[in-house]
Amino acid sequence: MLLYLLALVGLYYLVRWYLERKVVSHLQDKYVFITGCDSGFGNLLASRLDTRGLRVLAACLTEEGAEQLRKQTSGRLQTVILDVTQTESIAAATEWVKECVGDRGLWGLVNNAGISFPSAPNEWLNKQDFMNIINVNLLGVIEVTLGLLSLVRKAQGRVVNVSSVMGRLTLYGGGYSISKYGVEAFSDSLRRELSYFGVKVAIIEPGLFQTNMTKTETFIRHTKELWNRVSSDVKEVYGERLLEFYTKYATLVDTVWKSDVNSVINCMEHALTSCHPRTRYSPGWDAKLFYLPMSYLPTFLLDAFVYLVVPKPEKAL
Repeated sequence: MLLYLLALVGLYYLVRWYLERKVVSHLQDKYVFITGCDSGFGNLLASRLDTRGLRVLAACLTEEGAEQLRKQTSGRLQTVILDVTQTESIAAATEWVKECVGDRGLWGLVNNAGISFPSAPNEWLNKQDFMNIINVNLLGVIEVTLGLLSLVRKAQGRVVNVSSVMGRLTLYGGGYSISKYGVEAFSDSLRRELSYFGVKVAIIEPGLFQTNMTKTETFIRHTKELWNRVSSDVKEVYGERLLEFYTKYATLVDTVWKSDVNSVINCMEHALTSCHPRTRYSPGWDAKLFYLPMSYLPTFLLDAFVYLVVPKPEKAL
């Protein structure tokens, strides 16, 4: 019986491997719009797709980022300035994309733009701290997608949303995990709705990778700024021991964060170019072997792990 089960599992992976190797035809005629291309995943993906001959429409937050990207790519790649928190900026970029793609429609939409700070115990934060992250990571994704959805549907193309393993489990406070849980929910509903029109929706859930968004010194600076801002009562309750933990945690995590982000870019590329893309991609061995398995643990076990790792507040009962 066990032998038959192993054979079935092996057959499943063999068939999946074969199907996922099939590449979409006429890639040189397809347009892909990517947000957050100043640096990190978006920048590298734009360059990768450009080398494969796709017509890349890269959205950057700054003119400096757009200029640097143009210098390292071919003349096919075009850039536009986009702030995903501003409706006017999204509307202007949407009109620009419509002019670029014409009657062909938009083959790929990659919602990559995102931020991760501030992240800290919830009581150290205010509503605006949560909104700063949610506006970029979730509401920006939604508004950009809604603006370009008709073009993607016309091309029977792809929507690729960048989430995170923190969209599967929450290990610290702040708006980051909230926004990524929202991206997961939005993507799931979108995938089912658009399946009737031949559109495929994929979610990228990276583990820990080193990008400009996750620089250790930036994390430490933001954490100290939050601590200096909180009231004396909150400082007394939590104590500096927790502040020291977050500072040391950022330094420790930096030693295991991976600077080679090719596995993430490979997943994005596959989601856009494979005839049979996956619904979810989890690049990084930490995502596959640690974070995702943890997300399936019973709540009391996951809580026990967090209690074990994170020190208690100074005035805890």
